[in-house]
Amino acid sequence: MSAKSVSAESEHGHKPSGSGGSSVVAPLQEPGQTHANLALQQDWLSPVSDREHRLFTLVDVLEYRPRTGGGGSNSDYRWDIEGWYGGDYNRLWFKSEGQQDTAFKADYDVDFQLLYGRFLWKHYDIQVGGRMETQSFRGGNVTRGLGVIGLQGIVPYNYEFESALFIDQSGAVSARISYTKDFLLTQRLILQGRFQTNLAVQRVEEFTTASGLNNLEFGVRLRYEIRREFAPYVGISLDRSFGGTATLVRQQDGDPSQIRLGVGVRMWF
Repeated sequence: MSAKSVSAESEHGHKPSGSGGSSVVAPLQEPGQTHANLALQQDWLSPVSDREHRLFTLVDVLEYRPRTGGGGSNSDYRWDIEGWYGGDYNRLWFKSEGQQDTAFKADYDVDFQLLYGRFLWKHYDIQVGGRMETQSFRGGNVTRGLGVIGLQGIVPYNYEFESALFIDQSGAVSARISYTKDFLLTQRLILQGRFQTNLAVQRVEEFTTASGLNNLEFGVRLRYEIRREFAPYVGISLDRSFGGTATLVRQQDGDPSQIRLGVGVRMWF
């Protein structure tokens, strides 16, 4: 109790207690405070620190796709994996996607990225780093390095959004945009929609890329979450190339418009 409060009580006729006219005023406890709960508060843990570093890995696509028809594509394996290590604001990202035929001396297309990610604003990270792309076709291998700047996050209506701009060592510019969204049919049965497109400014024949819109891919995958961290799935996808890219695909005896079935697992840890 402050001195002003003591004076106010004396003016209103409250006499101090004790002998000799002296007064001893004890401090008032705040409402709800007792010796018991004050003792409990002393045992409370400190606030959670947001500087803790964590490791997260998502295997979004890991599937086998059987051969499609007599003149179609060979059966192959396909993957799309990403993860990060860090805290809430700064993260080291790694991403890998690609496919490999099941045939002997199989053709393959492998893409790996290593990025620094920084929290930008609610639900979005900006990412910068490097990318290595390698393709093998009929025994020949080509590899190139690219710089990367991208934006990743969640847009309205819970679509997971990922975009990236690439510049290779020769100055060729390309870009990739992808969206995914989960639709809950039950608590464990989930339908995932997936869209991805690639674009390029310059023509790079070694990587089957022409200028303009290269391709569009639409896919759906139906998964059953045995555990939240592990879910087998079946899916179907349509991948179509356009313009000069479609011409390059035909020159390599490929199909510029493919419908592929797949079976695989999705997991995270």
